[in-house]
Amino acid sequence: MAPPGPAGAHPTSAEPLSRSIFRKFLLMLCSLLTSLYVFYCLAERCQTLSGPVVGLSDGGEEAGAPGRGVLAGGPRELAVWPAVAHRKRLLQLQQWRRRRPPVPRDDGDEAAWVEEPPGLAASPGGSGAGSSVAEAPPGTLALLLDEGSKQLPQAIIIGVKKGGTRALLEFLRIHPDVRAVGAEPHFFDRSYHKGLAWYRDLMPRTLEGQITMEKTPSYFVTREAPARISAMSKDTKLIVVVRDPVTRAISDYTQTLSKRPDIPTFESLTFKNRSTGLIDTSWSAIQIGIYAKHLEHWLRHFPIDQMLFVSGERLISDPAGELGRVQDFLGLKRIITDKHFYFNKTKGFPCLKKAEGSSKPHCLGKTKGRTHPEIDREVVQRLREFYRPFNLKFYQMTGHDFGWDG
Repeated sequence: MAPPGPAGAHPTSAEPLSRSIFRKFLLMLCSLLTSLYVFYCLAERCQTLSGPVVGLSDGGEEAGAPGRGVLAGGPRELAVWPAVAHRKRLLQLQQWRRRRPPVPRDDGDEAAWVEEPPGLAASPGGSGAGSSVAEAPPGTLALLLDEGSKQLPQAIIIGVKKGGTRALLEFLRIHPDVRAVGAEPHFFDRSYHKGLAWYRDLMPRTLEGQITMEKTPSYFVTREAPARISAMSKDTKLIVVVRDPVTRAISDYTQTLSKRPDIPTFESLTFKNRSTGLIDTSWSAIQIGIYAKHLEHWLRHFPIDQMLFVSGERLISDPAGELGRVQDFLGLKRIITDKHFYFNKTKGFPCLKKAEGSSKPHCLGKTKGRTHPEIDREVVQRLREFYRPFNLKFYQMTGHDFGWDG
């Protein structure tokens, strides 16, 4: 039996006290860890719902991969997006476009406007705020949302050069249900040997209900193009933008002259023999304007009601009216109207009004609307006489008088 200690002493109280402190410490630690875990989960959830979205690049790699992009997030997080919000985000992105510096093409054409989604790019390591938006390749918008698929085009603008094809394509691209390649693919005239899989890969991704389009004006004068497009799909809708062939020829020459100032005069190139007045139809500037001759090749493979002929002149004087016809032809709702255009007196053709959030209007590049050189009136008159019978035949074939001989 242990001897009694001093009065008021409790020799066994120290051990229960230390155990109590330990239990409290352990409880606080567990609570802290639980709070940190809950906070982490909430932070992850918020980032998923509000952060930038990642997609796949055309090469199939994640846009956030090193050297590929600067976006955050991932396809898994996209699964929590409601379908309606997903679609709405795509349409909002499609409405944001900004004019980029023109990209010269081999044929002298250029991509005047390039789609540009806001706030989806930044400098390396940045958040995107206050940084310039990186240029998006065709199809990137749907791609960023990990939606859609690449399809062969259901409609093609097949001609004609210097007729207004670039303006038509850029006007059409503001329609939410049109997805188009900005550059000219030149598949059916120059790259057919590369195959349809290569051609399809050039196309942008599209959602259900959207139309895939491209434009290459040289198709109209390429003998092999009608059969090749028909072999791809007999249901392809074809759009031809035509213009007074005399004005078109002068515009064609003006474009060439801007690149090669040392070429012969328009008058000397027009005639095989100036004294006899014999027109040189081997010159491409003249040959392209013989529309009836080229149309005959197309009608061997496509019915006339599968082709729409757009007036280049009315595309300038009444862009909304011509775009209305095109939207009807493509089976689209008439979304592009007068409210989208204004006439630029300096350039001499219509431009798109500035988009929301942009301080600049959308106009074609500086190579559009060049001043034509003065051409001898006798040469112009001789060309009008030369084209007149071909124009009349073209009117009969299309059932439409374009008024070039009035």
